Amino acid sequence: MNARPIDHLVLPVAGLTAARSRLTKLGFTVAPDAFHPFGTANACVFFSDGSYLEPLALANRRHASAAAKRGNVFTARDLAFRKARDRQGFSALVVATRDAMADHARFKMRGVSAGDVLEFSRGMTLADGSETQASFRLAFAGDDRAPDFLMFSCQRINPLPADRGELEHHSNAVMGLSKIILSASAPSDFAPLAEQVLMTKAKPEAVSLELAAANARIRILQDHELEAEFALPSTPGAEGLRGRVIIFKTADLAVTEITLAANDVAFVRREGRVLVSAAPGQGVLFGFEE
Repeated sequence: MNARPIDHLVLPVAGLTAARSRLTKLGFTVAPDAFHPFGTANACVFFSDGSYLEPLALANRRHASAAAKRGNVFTARDLAFRKARDRQGFSALVVATRDAMADHARFKMRGVSAGDVLEFSRGMTLADGSETQASFRLAFAGDDRAPDFLMFSCQRINPLPADRGELEHHSNAVMGLSKIILSASAPSDFAPLAEQVLMTKAKPEAVSLELAAANARIRILQDHELEAEFALPSTPGAEGLRGRVIIFKTADLAVTEITLAANDVAFVRREGRVLVSAAPGQGVLFGFEE
């Protein structure tokens, strides 16, 4: 199996204005707002490794609810996440694929399908002010024991431009994703789901799991491991699979620190990383490492 690359991470936010403000303070360049045809909108952060963050807001709740009732898995899961998690966090991990329909068939065969394939197009404004139309096909995977976290594959039918110019240059020196940290009380329960989506075998490590995507590492830890490594408090009673930490690869950690300090963003140094706690517009802990 050839491991899939991470395409993007979905970060529900209460509003794009707050997300743009927070992400800019963190040193990221944020793309112009873009709108989906089913009631959601994003303001993405693109990286030179081909991945991106998708801060996702509700632009029209009525349209999103109607789409969910028609079977749109993306909006249905987003609305459910917002209700359970106070409107923000880290709700989905997305891999790139060349054939979402084949993925959907495989997900169904393996018992991890989360619903019907979704195909849609949306407009996008590029850095030079020009407009383009991007089209996507999504195949969803999930586990009933993990209502707060979704995985899916994304086929770019009419892709975003490969060269996104200044949108990929960030004052914090971030180049892309390094590690994605999830949590579960029993990480091994979710190995079949993660393996089918990422197309790679999970490597057990004591009580945790690690999987190597083509452009990042995914770790599924227990709460006590998160507390020891990231000083994240445990969440008693939390069940299922949850997105907890995003660690970015930076070209120069000193530049990252200088950028954060200049923008009055609080951070701590821990185990060779710079960590920034979750805040409005940034729903989970962010880490930076070389």
